[in-house]
Amino acid sequence: MGQKCRWVQAAKCQLLVASLFVMLLGLSIAILAVITYYEKRFIVISEVSLETNLIRTFHSLVLYAGICLSSILTIAAVLSIVATWRDMKSALAVGFFCFAVVFCASVQVAYWTITNSTEAEDAMMDVYDFVYEEVRSSSSSNRSQELLTIHETFLCCGKKLLFEEASHIESETCQSETTGTTNEDCLQEIHIFLKKHMRFVTVLMIITTIIVVYGMILTSFLCFSVHFNNSLDRKDKYILAGR
Repeated sequence: MGQKCRWVQAAKCQLLVASLFVMLLGLSIAILAVITYYEKRFIVISEVSLETNLIRTFHSLVLYAGICLSSILTIAAVLSIVATWRDMKSALAVGFFCFAVVFCASVQVAYWTITNSTEAEDAMMDVYDFVYEEVRSSSSSNRSQELLTIHETFLCCGKKLLFEEASHIESETCQSETTGTTNEDCLQEIHIFLKKHMRFVTVLMIITTIIVVYGMILTSFLCFSVHFNNSLDRKDKYILAGR
């Protein structure tokens, strides 16, 4: 019996520590979602007026998904801490459920960022290509301003493969203030930016998955321990009453 108590106490201590890490992860995910939402390079692409601008949908979805995941992680951490101190089986069960939800979501996000991260990159490049071709084929001041804004934000200038063919576009939409970076290919800059961003998201999701799995193991173990102890207490009371 003493050995079981030591195992339970060790699990409680580990769950408390894990809950603190879960809170930090929740905060990190919320910060990442906010940073992504207010990142100028995402904003400038999402604000391009297109009927099917997938980046606009992706931009909003990231914020809502990040806030939801952060909230669920925080709730799971708080419930785990309360349940650890008071041996509340119901709180442990709800905490396990929250961890399970985050586990499914984080696995899905990590899988998507590893296998389908090029979809966001292709969508951003498609938007840039559309604006660039619109400026080439017409003299729309609105499109020229959008292209100029993209160049200023990404510190790039046009597409290298088309420099000779459409050099007038670069001269009109690339500012001299960005000297030294205006020769950078915008498609390459978009690729580099998204690669770094997705790498950070993938690492954060992998860490979240590991911590959440550990939390699921601890909460399930403690939930069964509390249930087992309550069953023993009721059995002892029944035997004592029978005597």
